[in-house]
Amino acid sequence: MNRILLGAILALALGGLGLFWLQGRAAVEEGAPPPEPVVEEEEVDPEELPFADIAGLEGPAPPESTELTREERRFYRYDRNRDRRITRNEMLSSRTDAFRRLDTDGNNLLTFEEWAVSTSDRFAEMDGDGNGWLSQSEFATSAPKRN
Repeated sequence: MNRILLGAILALALGGLGLFWLQGRAAVEEGAPPPEPVVEEEEVDPEELPFADIAGLEGPAPPESTELTREERRFYRYDRNRDRRITRNEMLSSRTDAFRRLDTDGNNLLTFEEWAVSTSDRFAEMDGDGNGWLSQSEFATSAPKRN
């Protein structure tokens, strides 16, 4: 019984709130200015180039470049929002593209088979002469690129 009574009171309150909202919206729309009349523009020759007098104008100063250390550049690659703190999500976000490339079936689970296929394909790319083993020069091609 109490639930029914409480439901009825809430329904009346929401109905009244909706009525006030609709009346306020109607008053706002009633006082809105009419749309601007459409004025047809003059015929413009498409071959004519625009002209502007730029003799005394000066643009903004170019941004200053700061020399960041290698460690600072590495830090800022992870700190996406530049709050000088790296959250767990920021740290993991740099790895999502690599994970998605390994997750070939797209189920967000990396199985051993998916990893093994990717690793053997990478080994085959590094093994330039196809002899089944990597020399030092072949292995050097797998090094991460320095920024």
